[in-house]
Amino acid sequence: MSKILEVSHLSKTFRVGLLARPVVAVRDVSFSMEPGQVLGYLGPNGSGKTTSIKCILGLIQPSQGDIRLFGQSSNSAEARTRVGYMPEHPYFYDYLKPTEVLDYVGQLFGIDAQVRRKRIPELLERLGLGHAMDRTLRGFSKGMLQRVGIAQSLLNDPDLLIYDEPMSGLDPVGRKELRELLVELREEGRSIFITSHILSDIENICDSVVILNQGVAIAEGPLDTLLQRDKLQSSATIRLPSGEQRQAAVDALVALPAVTASTETEGAMMIRLPTDAVPQLSAKAAECGAHLVDLQPVRDTLEELFMRKAVTTASDSGDDS
Repeated sequence: MSKILEVSHLSKTFRVGLLARPVVAVRDVSFSMEPGQVLGYLGPNGSGKTTSIKCILGLIQPSQGDIRLFGQSSNSAEARTRVGYMPEHPYFYDYLKPTEVLDYVGQLFGIDAQVRRKRIPELLERLGLGHAMDRTLRGFSKGMLQRVGIAQSLLNDPDLLIYDEPMSGLDPVGRKELRELLVELREEGRSIFITSHILSDIENICDSVVILNQGVAIAEGPLDTLLQRDKLQSSATIRLPSGEQRQAAVDALVALPAVTASTETEGAMMIRLPTDAVPQLSAKAAECGAHLVDLQPVRDTLEELFMRKAVTTASDSGDDS
């Protein structure tokens, strides 16, 4: 079975200002999606996420690279009929009812009127908008408008859903409800491409991620692999000796090859390392006159992964300049 989406060496440069100064929005990004996969396209605001989506949808043309949807060019109208899309800020005429919005979208897709009459109320009921079918959008909350946006993205029964910052502007309840809906869509076997700068919101939704920073992919791959969930990690609290022994103990403990992170506080230090290296740490601490006083299991989060990769990328860029 062919891949749902293939992006190869995507770059996009804009010309801005009177002098047409080049600004690189996306630089040499490559990734792919398998059928049924949920891919998080993540990064801070301004990192190139929306520009990438516009290239994927054929709304703008890449400066370099190749994009294929279902094995076809992303410029193929046939391929794009198999895609559902919701932008970060969906705009609907507020004097329309949700049924009228969806009917108009259905006509654009060429969906038969009889099919539209059946599918539209079913979608609105499923998305919790059945009670508001006959109300104009003027009185809808941000969360309700997001649901209308998702309904229109599902109207053509797409194989690939592309959602740009769907959590944007939602309160905690709205974000929770939307996460639950995305999980439902994933369980139906839908392929979902979702962008977000709030990494914690979609950590439990995605199978794979691409993390962007300043238009460059700084991490890409299966989420479990990137977060090393198969490798148990621990956070150890070490009580340090006083006097002249203190700095010697700190230096010796930080020098252990297994230590991945450390922070020092008054009289103690926190050390992160693989759980199977804890005995080595305990022995070294005792040797230095320090004591292991607490041990807690830990695991990486997407936010921690991003911060670690972003710092590394910045350091590498600094070395090259």
